[in-house]
Amino acid sequence: MKVIRARVLGFCFGVRRALDMCLAELGAGGRVYSMGALIHNPQAMEGLKQKGLCLLDEDALPPFFSGDTVIIRAHGVSPLLEAELLRRGARIVDATCPRVKANQLKARSLCEEGCRVFLAGEKNHGEVIGLQAFAPGCILMENGGEAENAAAELKKNSPGFIKTALIGQTTISAGEYAAIEESIKKYFPDLETVNSICNATAERQESLRELCGMVDAVIVAGGRSSSNTRRLLAVARAEGKPAWLVEDPSGIEELAAPYCGDKTDSLEPRCPEKPCLARYQTIGLCAGASTPDEVIDQIESKIKSNPD
Repeated sequence: MKVIRARVLGFCFGVRRALDMCLAELGAGGRVYSMGALIHNPQAMEGLKQKGLCLLDEDALPPFFSGDTVIIRAHGVSPLLEAELLRRGARIVDATCPRVKANQLKARSLCEEGCRVFLAGEKNHGEVIGLQAFAPGCILMENGGEAENAAAELKKNSPGFIKTALIGQTTISAGEYAAIEESIKKYFPDLETVNSICNATAERQESLRELCGMVDAVIVAGGRSSSNTRRLLAVARAEGKPAWLVEDPSGIEELAAPYCGDKTDSLEPRCPEKPCLARYQTIGLCAGASTPDEVIDQIESKIKSNPD
């Protein structure tokens, strides 16, 4: 069985920066907290926990930190939460991805200019929750259908001229973002659209599209909680390739089992007759922006170890 890697895969700059900052703080001694998962990868987070990192829950903060370090996750947090951490005596280390930070500041600027902001992204994603706090009153939507309904409702209730703007989650796909923009422009043709998609996201998705032309099926390595990783899975399937999301080498073992079962989870395969991987001669391997190199290597080795 042949494995071909995507041209671009694995850690992006923002993730590597956050991890480096966290490791530096852990190495300096003292108690170190992360405000939620620093990045969306279970193996990376487990490694940090073993080095002493403690995760915080926004709804259960300690009453006082006594100068302990709190690292702001790569996806960022709301200004109100950061202020509350400072009020409770935390020493803040801001590991927010620079691209996310730029989007936060742009969202705030648009609101200050009097724009009605449309925000494209996943409703419960940490980055989107933080962005909403920088753009109070923004209209959140996940797809073109929701965008069209929201725009129609706004137009109906505000017949005069409204200055509008669209900003999106950094990991949204270009196709999703364009569909949302098009839906809003039916009602607000003067919509200002912010180029908010991270270059790393676009590069990984384009690299995967190139890869799909060379392989029979695709394995996406990464955490299931990672938005950019799930979108890679969607890209591969949109390109017409059988594709599966795998967090670690054990996922390859399941795919190579004689019968994977009739699973209904959209991330899981259906293979009623013979081993899934045995059906394909060439497997493409890509990975989310928060997937460690060693996990990618382990998954590739496990794929290659399976009989053709």
